[in-house]
Amino acid sequence: MAEQKSLHRKLSELSSNLWWSWQPEVSEIFRQLEPTRWSELMHNPVVLLKEYTEERLEQRATEMALHSRIHAAYRRWNKYMESAETWGQTHADLLAFKPVAYFSAEFGIHESLPIYSGGLGVLAGDHLKSSSDLGIPLVGVGLFYREGYFSQNIDDNGWQKEIYNENVISELPIKPACDKSGQQVEISVETRWGAIFARVWHIQVGRIPLYLLDTNVEKNSDEIRNLTSRLYGGDHRTRIRQEIVLGIGGVRALAKLGIEPSVIHLNEGHSAFAALDVIRQKMHDDGMSFNDALRETAAMSVFTTHTPVPAGHDRFGGDLINEHVGPLGDQLGLNYDGLMGLGRVNPQDHGEPFTMTVLAFKLSRHANAVSSLHGVVSRRMWASLWPWQSEDELPIGHITNGVHMGTWLAPQMRSIYDRVLPEKWYTRSGEPDTWAGVKNIIPSELWETHQTQKHRLIVYARSRLVKQAKRYGASQDEIDALSKVLDPFALLVGFARRFAPYKRADLLLRDLDVLAELITNTKQPVQFVFAGKSHPADDHGKAILQRIHRITQQEPFKGRIVLLEDYDINLGRHLVQGVDVWLNNPRRPLEASGTSGQKVILNGGLNCSILDGWWAEAFDGKNGFAIGSGRTHVNSDIQDDRDAEYLRNVLRNEVIPLYYDRDADDLPLEWINRMKRSIRTLGWRFNADRQVMDYVRHTYVPSAGGLSCKMP
Repeated sequence: MAEQKSLHRKLSELSSNLWWSWQPEVSEIFRQLEPTRWSELMHNPVVLLKEYTEERLEQRATEMALHSRIHAAYRRWNKYMESAETWGQTHADLLAFKPVAYFSAEFGIHESLPIYSGGLGVLAGDHLKSSSDLGIPLVGVGLFYREGYFSQNIDDNGWQKEIYNENVISELPIKPACDKSGQQVEISVETRWGAIFARVWHIQVGRIPLYLLDTNVEKNSDEIRNLTSRLYGGDHRTRIRQEIVLGIGGVRALAKLGIEPSVIHLNEGHSAFAALDVIRQKMHDDGMSFNDALRETAAMSVFTTHTPVPAGHDRFGGDLINEHVGPLGDQLGLNYDGLMGLGRVNPQDHGEPFTMTVLAFKLSRHANAVSSLHGVVSRRMWASLWPWQSEDELPIGHITNGVHMGTWLAPQMRSIYDRVLPEKWYTRSGEPDTWAGVKNIIPSELWETHQTQKHRLIVYARSRLVKQAKRYGASQDEIDALSKVLDPFALLVGFARRFAPYKRADLLLRDLDVLAELITNTKQPVQFVFAGKSHPADDHGKAILQRIHRITQQEPFKGRIVLLEDYDINLGRHLVQGVDVWLNNPRRPLEASGTSGQKVILNGGLNCSILDGWWAEAFDGKNGFAIGSGRTHVNSDIQDDRDAEYLRNVLRNEVIPLYYDRDADDLPLEWINRMKRSIRTLGWRFNADRQVMDYVRHTYVPSAGGLSCKMP
């Protein structure tokens, strides 16, 4: 007879697997237990359940009539975990015996697990979730950051302040990763001055195990114990140490766990040392020569490059490489020049630093950029690695990024899709035919649903602004004013991303007179909401953020332009589900892909963007708005002036008039037609399921089979 489990046990098991984080109905069960404190608890069910005894939980579930919903959620989770009828069973059975090992410096899965910084981490989190939904045999490998990335406070002068909060193990869905004897796995990585030790933790993301390495162990010095405290913190010495733990340590952790991958996927160059340690394994275990081991390792390695910005590629001097990777080089039979040559475009150039991206390219036979345009830029950027080939023949393809539908789609929108799309459409969301029924959505229903989401965003934004103001001792009048900012019936434009200078968050501010004219138009008003963090060491980015903050405090912009602090997954979810227009104006072609605007598509928002990254291959003239025509100027100041003018023109002449062109029922029918076209033509293409399926077809299966396959 099956064991009868209590409600507390069932909810505890659900909370221990982050599957719940992309199941709105399960998240709602947790929220209803403590509706007024759910946000305060950072939407963390592990913390919430610690406050409940079994008896109290039974009582609370009875009060809220949650019993049947809890039982149903638990059954659905078990069915999901045990199902063998997945896309992966049909298309990726080659990987079943030896999975893909997906290495990434960060994973953004949910706001309650703050070990991510931004787009790269959220992309990695979405990759795991879609791999889980599709049933792809894959394991994630990363680092456990005890203090994660920083929480952002913006002081009354508009300057960013970084606050680091410690992640408490007992408050996370995390457990020791154990070997066959039941002991927590611990690995070591040798350096010239001694070994770095790390223990391994396990987090379950649906069907996908994620293993995180943590140097906070007693065998290490205090300096090394703090090595994995912060994401993207410290100097070059800290960075290379984190990267040898991630790459070399990650490969050794998998070996101790008894996992032998058939594919190594390097998500950005941070983890490229992993391929070097796989070479060492093959030389040690199989008696191969270095060259043979390199050839076999490269055949099973997939490298995804994410940035066309030179500063985004880690470069290390010879002293740091010799100090930290020298012992591995010795085991590979490489002298100093041989080791350094692996990370140099020109191995004979002794003045060239060691570049992680170069190492990754040299040790991977399958390499891809993250959009079509980024593929062109990457081939041009790294052409010197293959001087004997023409640019269009270089072995760098592209797989355009996508977003995980279950994570970013608002429940209200999903209800609409459930009515007009095929049964179980969400299991085939990466296929174009699935979305054909969008044309049957009733315009008024789509508009009212979007308006509801927009109102929810505005209420949320007001509460965040009030909270910020109270922290700085604002008067009651000021707090009352903030509780009324943003008009639910006015056009709402959102801009939220990392405040790197090339993303030009302040492009709209280049002509304040025109901006004032737009937002004070009583017949066709426009309002803007900004959010984003600047890297702690990027004072230029902080200055841009400060300028925007100061504008929000001045008339006539006050109350019509707002800046929300501490951008994270939760704030991002509210924004992409509620804005009318998502603004993206990077300096072309420096946006490798971008995914924030893809999340807006699913929720009925329209993109207004420079033709860069994913939007360069998405815009068709009727599914959103383009800023300019894709022309670039060699002088960045001239390009910025030109793009600012394009942005003002598209807002004045296209976006605003179309939004306010209403019929007798106050419906903007042409605007709604664009919403429907955007969803129908882009929902499947810029979808993480499609992205993962592309990786399986074009890289994972060929790599596991030892084949060479050129990507599109």
